[in-house]
Amino acid sequence: MPTVLLPDGTSVPALGQGTWHMGESAARAASEEAVLRDGIARGLSLIDTAEMYADGGAERVVGAAVKGQRERVFLVSKIMPQNASAAGVARHCEASLKRLGTDYLDLYLLHWPGSYPLEQTIAAFERLREAGKIRHWGVSNFDLADMEEVFAMPHGTNCATNQVLYHPDERGIEFDLLPWSRDKKLPVMAYSPLGQAGRLLRSPALKAVAQRHGATPAQIAIAWSLRDGNTISIPKSADPAHLRENAQAASIRLSEADLAEIDRTHRPPARKTSLAML
Repeated sequence: MPTVLLPDGTSVPALGQGTWHMGESAARAASEEAVLRDGIARGLSLIDTAEMYADGGAERVVGAAVKGQRERVFLVSKIMPQNASAAGVARHCEASLKRLGTDYLDLYLLHWPGSYPLEQTIAAFERLREAGKIRHWGVSNFDLADMEEVFAMPHGTNCATNQVLYHPDERGIEFDLLPWSRDKKLPVMAYSPLGQAGRLLRSPALKAVAQRHGATPAQIAIAWSLRDGNTISIPKSADPAHLRENAQAASIRLSEADLAEIDRTHRPPARKTSLAML
């Protein structure tokens, strides 16, 4: 499994597992846990979740999946901005830890920019880090101006990553946010790398490239997200067969011709656009 370095030198899997929409049905919980465990066994040991997903239900599913193998997993969760006050960060982190059945998170993210002062939230993250409750902290859905604000704050350069929507149909970050992040040696974490509602996977360009590699369009989309060696990709799958496909995508190396074909259909941005979010 390829890896990506966080700013402090910590090595994490470049390909992980997302959990959005997991934990919404008790009837599916056991199968969701099984898929996550299978993913861990296949090297997809970075698992991303959030207190918002199924109102904590996804964290409970993840907690059940990692039980007995916590040390093998790089565990990521997110706090909603309305909870990210000085006191709220500690309280909501404890609630997430309880649902996950662990005493620490490897990475704790602010889910999107909110109304509480960033300096207050960052200071609370730092207190959690010093107390051993989290090992790293970061942000999600932050555009360039937001990231510049983070880095201007006390301890702001301790930010470990920015999780953003990124796939061939949503490339806006390539205009300014991605180059800035690369300059700061800050990896991005790509959520929904397969797009939404299957539209991306019907792309003629992805289909053509997939045919050359004996792969699926989904595998090509994941390989595309991993192409620069500095992006962490977190596709979600609750299906065992799709999970196996996702894991195999990490070994696909796209050629310059492959990338050029994708660019012709899914063009890089020519100007600044608003940050895309789900």
